[in-house]
Amino acid sequence: MLNRREFLHLAGAGTVGLLAGQAGGLWPMPHAVADVGFKPDVELTLKATVSENAIMPGQPTLVWTYQGRLLKGDAWHLDGSGSSYLGPTIRVRRGQKVRIHFDNDLPEESIIHWHGLHVPAEMDGHPRDVIATGRKFVYEFEVRNRAGTYWYHPHPHARTGPQVYGGLAGLFIVTDDEEQSLMLPRDEFDLPLVIQDRTFDENNGLVYLTHHMERMTGFLGNRILVNGQPRYTHKVVTRPYRLRILNGSNSRIYNLAWADGRPLTVIGSDGGLLSSPLVRPSVILGPAERMEVWADFNGMGKGDEATLVSRELDLGPLSGMTGPGGMHGATAGGRFLPNGAPFAVARFEISHVEKSSLRLPGQLTEFSPEDTDRAANRNAPRQFHIAMNHMRGVINNRVFEMTRVADDEVVTLGTREVWEFINRGGMPALPHPMHVHGLQFRVLGRLGALYSGYLDEGWKDTVLLMPGERVRLMMRFEDYDGLFLYHCHNLEHEDMGMMRNYYVRAA
Repeated sequence: MLNRREFLHLAGAGTVGLLAGQAGGLWPMPHAVADVGFKPDVELTLKATVSENAIMPGQPTLVWTYQGRLLKGDAWHLDGSGSSYLGPTIRVRRGQKVRIHFDNDLPEESIIHWHGLHVPAEMDGHPRDVIATGRKFVYEFEVRNRAGTYWYHPHPHARTGPQVYGGLAGLFIVTDDEEQSLMLPRDEFDLPLVIQDRTFDENNGLVYLTHHMERMTGFLGNRILVNGQPRYTHKVVTRPYRLRILNGSNSRIYNLAWADGRPLTVIGSDGGLLSSPLVRPSVILGPAERMEVWADFNGMGKGDEATLVSRELDLGPLSGMTGPGGMHGATAGGRFLPNGAPFAVARFEISHVEKSSLRLPGQLTEFSPEDTDRAANRNAPRQFHIAMNHMRGVINNRVFEMTRVADDEVVTLGTREVWEFINRGGMPALPHPMHVHGLQFRVLGRLGALYSGYLDEGWKDTVLLMPGERVRLMMRFEDYDGLFLYHCHNLEHEDMGMMRNYYVRAA
């Protein structure tokens, strides 16, 4: 358990090591001031700072948070009421040029990664480019992604887990003309849901990593928060809603479903809308994965409730089902909920009945088929073996090196490739949600699947692999050369070294 002084002290640990690890200078460093030649449509500030937030009854909780202010443009809009520790939701249109002034007011260095966005390497938030305490940085990029639910969070090496856990995260939502032409729920009926787990001490302080096993399996909290709120309840009316769901937890996997047994109607994944709605009894969502759900409350009466739950999922004894000393987490003082335990996530209460003519479209968008014959390595996909090795996360038996790239991690701009991630299992056998920076990919297939509830459809930037599974992806290296990351998005695994660079070489 940490008091405020101890929290700040731990937050600063490791800063000197990060500064030392930034040497190398093989690629240009980012700029700290605005480019006078860049003409933004939208301009805003984001300050990372230490604050207090009334999350639980009683004393406020010390959190790290992003505070935003709009400087130029309508930004579609910039949400942020101050009632949550989460950063403001940034809503923009495809094709807009965005300038974001980042001010690091934290007691340690940090940087922002625009998760899922297709941006230049120097704007992607690589840990080599960390911004020191008291320093500023200017992000500038054109929004090239299709409409979808993306997000932003810090990415300093070995400190991503604690910084995200402290509260640093926010949504980045993109719209475009294609999406706007569809009759989908909008405005107050377009509802983002960021799901996270946290543990609090008796003074409402955040508790993080109190045992070495938590670093290996990944942090698991004992309370489920939605949009920074415990026991989340949202009043709705009897009409369709669009639920944009992000698994914002460090390591927890959710098996989302409706409590009454009706199926989930999924309309989008990481990179935006699917080609057509997908009906599933439940969906497994790994850390950093997103999905969009058409939730129709028609036919319900005033005062009725619909509950989104996470169903039980057997993830094995080394995925958090067993606590320190062999005690089951649910009985070990309630310090954490086991990964895969069932619980309620969010409740939707009908405030009044109204009529709506909105109907679910049968077709949402069109995808061209991914032709593997167009891949440069179609006869020999790149393979990435993921494993835990002596309490360290490795990819192809390598750990993270700040600016190093192996020969088999260099790709050519303008090409397509097939990549294959392989979770070797072994001991310990752990799940790994793999994230690739700088692009969206398509899932070609999955071998050895342990479950049927994965969301592999549509455009993706994160894919969950259980022990023994292997997944093939089609990658497109377009527009930008430079140094990008790929890593496990179990943030404790990432911080332990389960992360590597890949380099896009100009043709």
